[in-house]
Amino acid sequence: MRIVIAGGHGQIALRLERLLSARGDEVAGIIRNPGQGDDLRAAGAEPVLLDLESASVEEVAAHLQGADAAVFAAGAGPGSGAGRKDTVDRGAAVLFADAAVRARVRRFLVVSSMGADPARQGDDVFDAYQRAKGEADAYVARQEALDWTILRPGALTDDAGTGLVRLEAHTGRGPVPRDDVAAVLAELVDTPATAGLTLELISGSTPVSVAVKSVAGN
Repeated sequence: MRIVIAGGHGQIALRLERLLSARGDEVAGIIRNPGQGDDLRAAGAEPVLLDLESASVEEVAAHLQGADAAVFAAGAGPGSGAGRKDTVDRGAAVLFADAAVRARVRRFLVVSSMGADPARQGDDVFDAYQRAKGEADAYVARQEALDWTILRPGALTDDAGTGLVRLEAHTGRGPVPRDDVAAVLAELVDTPATAGLTLELISGSTPVSVAVKSVAGN
């Protein structure tokens, strides 16, 4: 498979790139800082230099041509203000979805956030983040040309992954290692039967592959 990841230098994205490339997939990661290219190459991914805050749908679609799946894992990141939550966490996700539709890439995964809600009230940056994520998720879910799956992890940690998770429509809050988020994404890419699902993810007691098969109805 050829898989294109937006936000290719993110902590989850780099882990995902390693997993996908190790199993033989062709992976491209979209970055806007050329200095990050070597990190992607070390993870087995091809760096694609593109700024999702200023690129056109046509420019992004050109990089998605021929892909089997697209993964939106970009984010404005800690320390960014409410404005960039809107331009990246919402705007770039919408752009990436539109580009996937244009390039006829059906399989589309979103790394969202537990508690994402387009109707979220409040003026602080975290409220803006959850609102932006919620608006992006709602937009993606309206795209009939996409076989989308939205993943909403709990509190992310850098603990070593256990490979044991809880993956359901509603899990309640809890932590989850980034390693395990990446492992779930790698399984979801290969499981189009999860299309149309918004899933929450925390640490649990079920092996990743079993958890994904379960939500897919297998």
